[in-house]
Order: sequence, then structure tokens, then C-alpha cells
Amino acid sequence: MLLALGLAGMLSGCEPAPPPNKLEQIKQAGVLKVGTIYGRTTFYHGSTGPQGFEYELAARFARQVGVQLQLLPFYSYHALKQDLREGRIDLVAAGDAVSTDNEAVFKLGPVYQQVSHKLVFQQGQTRPRRVADLTAPLLVVKGSSTEQLVARLQQENPELQWQSTDNKDIWELLSDVAQGTLAYTVVDTNTLSVQRRQFPQLSIGFGLDEPKGIAWLLNASQDDSLRGAIIQYFGDLHQSGVFKALEDKYFGHIRQFNYVDTRAFIKAAKDQLPTYIDMFRAHAKDIDWRLLAAMSYQESHWQPDAVSYTGVQGMMMLTRDTASDLNIASRLDPQSSIEGGARYVTSLIRRIPARVGQPDRIWMALAAYNIGLGHLKDARKLTEQQGGNPDLWVDVKRRLPLLEQKQFYKTTTYGFARGRESKKYVENIRRYYDTLIYLDNNTDLLEPKNPPQT
Repeated sequence: MLLALGLAGMLSGCEPAPPPNKLEQIKQAGVLKVGTIYGRTTFYHGSTGPQGFEYELAARFARQVGVQLQLLPFYSYHALKQDLREGRIDLVAAGDAVSTDNEAVFKLGPVYQQVSHKLVFQQGQTRPRRVADLTAPLLVVKGSSTEQLVARLQQENPELQWQSTDNKDIWELLSDVAQGTLAYTVVDTNTLSVQRRQFPQLSIGFGLDEPKGIAWLLNASQDDSLRGAIIQYFGDLHQSGVFKALEDKYFGHIRQFNYVDTRAFIKAAKDQLPTYIDMFRAHAKDIDWRLLAAMSYQESHWQPDAVSYTGVQGMMMLTRDTASDLNIASRLDPQSSIEGGARYVTSLIRRIPARVGQPDRIWMALAAYNIGLGHLKDARKLTEQQGGNPDLWVDVKRRLPLLEQKQFYKTTTYGFARGRESKKYVENIRRYYDTLIYLDNNTDLLEPKNPPQT
């Protein structure tokens, strides 16, 4: 009977349907399996849930395809790539630079970032300027593009001593270098920018390469349907401005590094902040207390009696009019100042148009705290006039300095404003905020103390 049916099918000219392509298989399964590596630039569990640049990129892609994201974090590059080769995951989004070895083994998505690699050492030690200056072996993460880079470097410099490890990730190696238990490691510029906010004593010895691209990896044996969807996805991200907003969210405020300022902030967080932690926690309410504390440091360096030449005073540098509107009796009382500042910035966040998403509305509210809501509206209007998106902080912050130029501010409603200062104000707070999150989650430095009597 089965033979007869088979012969009938052949005689009728019907052929079995071709197997679905990779993208259709994913849609039929309803799940996109993405492998990544744990890290602050890729994926981690934050206070509000899953976070990370690669996580957000992957989550948006899964939504565009119309499936659920199953993110699979790995501890080992070797295991991650092995699962991709054997088809247990659909793609790899690990934020790692593309190496020649990867190009030979995997298909690549479009390049969406550029990084270079630096040899780092502890500040205060003799700076190595070339391979011959290294006085100890360097250690890198096994299976990463960094390992492949160092292996090629040794071919040109046989005297180079190095090892790779699967027991520690790059964040741990950087911590070891910062604390003096490891002489050297090699790191990409994205990771270094993030980690120097917590370990300013990480110094750059020399660069190992020219900028290299970061791209997602795909199984080389599968068809190009998934790769085609990824190419279209990144094209849409760039065209809509979403990609530059995401990149700014994770990296835009940390590209510039100030060693002295970062060291001073960490010391103040250890010595001064614990006195006022309970106040920030009590009054932050709808915002993260660490963001409120970062604002206060930018405003007053946590000095309750701080006074500006413009007349603003206290921990949150409130104006007399703002304090009066908020019924704040004494701007020099820490409790009252923190309460007033929290209520004021919360009101500004609510007054930002509802169509502005997070975290952009917070950054815009911080800018308004510094220069006023009217000047922020002027900057957003200039952004729109110049073809930018007035609802994206990454676009608006580029126009804030224009409020200092006559050709622009003479056309605005509220006139001249110190826009360059306001841009720096917000970026500083974002850096301080990042550092406080790290200190709060990874150290016991932020333990409350009894506040001074006022």
C-alpha cells in the first residue's frame, strides 16, 4: 500500500516540499537561541532585570523576527563556539572582535562596532611601551579574539611570554591587574572604558592592533536566510537612530576617562557618602537612590554647606525660588536639600513628553535640572530643525552646545544657555551613577553611617 502511494505520487508529478530554511525553522519553533558571554558589555542581571548591550540588540532582533529570545550565557568561549558549530544555538552575540580564525570558521553578520586591543598594567608601575619591556608573562582569556591576537603577536616576538585561562573572565583579569596581583593583560577598548570607571588605576601600556569589527557569528553550514534578516535588522536600527541611542546608553558617557576625577569620586564614595546613604534611599522614591547620590556629588561633592557664586546652595544646590516652591526651610540642611532635589528632579522627569522613552527622559530631566526646562525645549527644537530626533538624548546632547552660539540662540525662545556645561553635567552624573552601581553591588564600601548633627 505504501509503495503504491509512493508510485502514485511520483506518477502525479508531486515532489516532497523542500525543508524550511533556517529563518523559517526559528519562526516555526517560536524561539531564537542566542549564545553570549557574561559581562557588563554583553549580558548580566541588573537591578531591573536582564541588561547589557548585546542582550538588548538580541532582544530587539527576536521581536522583529516575531519569536521569543532564549539567551544562553556561557562562561567559556570554547563551549560557546562549539555549541554554534553543532547547531545547538542559532547565533553568537558576544561583543568580541572578529578574528581571522572566526572568519574562517563561521559566517558573519554585519560589523556594528569597532574596537582595538590594549595591553594594560597597574598605574604606578613602569609603563611598558613595547613587547620587549614586559617583565612578566601576560594572561588573557582562553578562546577569545584576544588570545588569537597574542598568539600571532608571539610569532613576530618570540620572546613574548603569555598564558591563557578558562578559569577567569576579562573582568576578573582586569581586577587582578588593578590590585597588583597580575602584571599585564590585554583588553578591548569597550571593556576597558567600562572597567576604568571602577578601577581607575588601570593604565594603558601600548596598543596591539588597529581597530577591528564586532559582528554576530553564525553557523557556516546553514543557509543565508538568518544572516539576511540580521543584515536588514541592523540596517533598520541604524536608519531609525535606535542603534546610536543604544550605543550611547552603554558607552557614550564613558569614552572619555579622567583618572584624577574617578579616583576622587571613589574615595568620596567610601569616606563621605555612607553618612548620607539612608537619606538618599529615603527620598529617592521613584528614582534610583544611586542616581540621586550621583547628582548630589556632581552638584556639591556631598558637601552640605556648599554655596555657588550663582546663589544655589546645599547638597542638591537648590535655588532660593525652587526651595521656596518646594517648601524647603533650609537648603543647607542635608535632609531637606536631598528631599527637595529628589522631588524637583522627579517633577522634571514627569514633565518630559511621554513619547520620550527611558533612559532618555531621565538624561533630559537631568539637563533641565542644570539649565532649566525651557532651554532643554530649545535644544530639542534645534535637534528637530537639524534633522535629529528630539526624543533621543544622543541627538539632543549634540545640540546643547549650540545654545552658546549666537547664530542659534538668537532663534530660540529662551536664548543663551551654558549648553556645553549641561552636556558635561549629565555625562558626569552618568559616569558617577555607573560607578555607584558597581560599588553597591560588588563591595561593602557603601554602608550607612550616622549623619552629622545640623
